[in-house]
Amino acid sequence: MCGAKTGGPDPAGVDVASETIIQGSLTRDGEPVSGYIRLLDGGEFTAEVPTSATGQFRFFAAPGTWTLRVLVPGGSANRAVVAQQGSLTEVAITV
Repeated sequence: MCGAKTGGPDPAGVDVASETIIQGSLTRDGEPVSGYIRLLDGGEFTAEVPTSATGQFRFFAAPGTWTLRVLVPGGSANRAVVAQQGSLTEVAITV
């Protein structure tokens, strides 16, 4: 096992109560994957972030329903998420 932390980046230093945060991890066969995660609103591109070396990602978004689109060599995935202000929306994605 790689020792990658489950979930997204550590929220220390972030005022979670005033933010709407979508974060998580991207793995394949239990190992972290480097790639890109897109944040889509109704199918429209809103933002894109690279995953960290441990497969983690984070978005600060508005409350509502979003789609995460994974872009990695040899695989892809879409995941619908509902984010609420004042809480972390944790997403584990496997490709």
